[in-house]
Amino acid sequence: MISDSNFFVKELVNILEAHDVRNAVISPGSRNAPLIRAILSSDLISSKIVIDERSAAFIALGIAVTSGSPVALICTSGSAMLNYAPAIAEAYYRKAPLIVITADRPLEWIDQDDSQTIRQPYGLDNYVWRSYNIPWVNTDSYRWYANRIFNEALLFSVKESLPVHINLQINNPAEPPANISMNDTRVIEMINPAPRLTVTEMRELGKSIASPKKIMIICGFMPPDKTLNKALIKLAALPNVIVLTETISNLHSADFINSIDVTINSLPSDYKAYLPDIVITLGGAIVSRHIKTLLRKNPPYEHWHVGLVDHLIDCFTSVTRQIAITPNVFFPALASALQPHRKECEYARIWSILKNKAKSTLQSYVDRSPWSDLKCFATLLPLIPRRWNVQYSNGTPIRYAQMFGDKQYHRCDCNRGVSGIDGSTSTAIGASLAYKNDITLLISGDMSFQYDISALTSDCITPRLKIIVIDNGGGAIFHFIDSTKNIAMKDRVFETPMRLPLQRLAQAFDFAYFEANDSNALRYEFEKFANESAKPAILKIVTSGKLSAELLHEFYNKKN
Repeated sequence: MISDSNFFVKELVNILEAHDVRNAVISPGSRNAPLIRAILSSDLISSKIVIDERSAAFIALGIAVTSGSPVALICTSGSAMLNYAPAIAEAYYRKAPLIVITADRPLEWIDQDDSQTIRQPYGLDNYVWRSYNIPWVNTDSYRWYANRIFNEALLFSVKESLPVHINLQINNPAEPPANISMNDTRVIEMINPAPRLTVTEMRELGKSIASPKKIMIICGFMPPDKTLNKALIKLAALPNVIVLTETISNLHSADFINSIDVTINSLPSDYKAYLPDIVITLGGAIVSRHIKTLLRKNPPYEHWHVGLVDHLIDCFTSVTRQIAITPNVFFPALASALQPHRKECEYARIWSILKNKAKSTLQSYVDRSPWSDLKCFATLLPLIPRRWNVQYSNGTPIRYAQMFGDKQYHRCDCNRGVSGIDGSTSTAIGASLAYKNDITLLISGDMSFQYDISALTSDCITPRLKIIVIDNGGGAIFHFIDSTKNIAMKDRVFETPMRLPLQRLAQAFDFAYFEANDSNALRYEFEKFANESAKPAILKIVTSGKLSAELLHEFYNKKN
């Protein structure tokens, strides 16, 4: 029998190391003290200390998404775990491998009015691949059980790219973790060959959707992937195929339709010729509301969804086939299978004409528009260097970015798994820790930024982080969306005026500060903002929320 009361702790850290976990984000506490000591003693795991658990979880998310690697997230007992929930939900729908490790009190003290005792086991169950509760039992057989559970959690979190939750009940947090070497720790491996279709099966699929059938490929959010990008370029060159991408699809080609809402807004009243016979989707959730409306109203004959998912995806209410293969395996094979089938078809050509018309219409509208959110983004986006890593907050920033299409930065991301406005700054901080080659830029709305001010207290922030805050008075999106735009001003509780003293916040947290309120000032201030290298920097851009919403509403409702 193992005599050490905290033998589980070192065993878990050994397994984290063995399964290539190289980053941990820790929030201090007393119950998780043995975990902290074990992690900090690791030569392989780099640790960041973040006091606020909600911010810590989003920072871990940013590291995991940007690096593509699992991250351990460690907190103490009680309400600490509950503060993880928003980021864990986002990680679940973003398919990010977070290893959530929560220290807990012994089982017998739960519901006994002892401090920091809540019902922690399975408390994150709806938003993790699996939950595990490890009671403290000091026997050899229980060590075998814990070892198996730790290996399973790590193997499947990485395999499924989903968060897992390990709740570790620690009897005596004052005692140090056991001294268990890696040689004494069983490490279980998994061989997981990638699924693929046979050449014959791919040929049959290709033949079934060959020209003149009209194919629309729609790409949701995903990390950059050169193999996939190349395959989609080959498909977009076919006369019967169009490829629709979003800003956060991280796919780039002049042949792609990369301003989906703007392009669909230019459809003629008789748009039957533009409707697809077959839709193929890949990636995560779609931002574009126009494509959702169009396809739900006019369902295609077939809808294929490609990707490894743990539940059926049917966003357009028309799915007919789930293809459980990674897109970077499926689409190169599909592109090859379709090459012999090049019968004449006007589908790609008419969409290309529509895209160019829409782009010209938008540019003309921007040119004659006054200073506003629209003018701000039209001025700002071309200024951003291509090597920068760009993060958008939810609300207006990601939607305006979508209007202007493909700018081909290093990569673009947004928390679209749940589409919440919380945690944007923390996620960007995590992304900046993972992307060390250049700048990570967060473009945030003022409400989203205010929601995550505690992130500024983190000592993880480096000069590689830059933040742009669009200050339009808070809640400008509510002037635009149909459900709220006509509500009387006195009833607009979701649009309560904010106190957001950005300059004073910048000074307090040692950020360089810049401010702009028109196009010329933005160009001038952005250059100084971009060249700031000694400190992280904040650029405040002031616009009118009400005017911005009116201009956006006019653009999408005018007759083309």
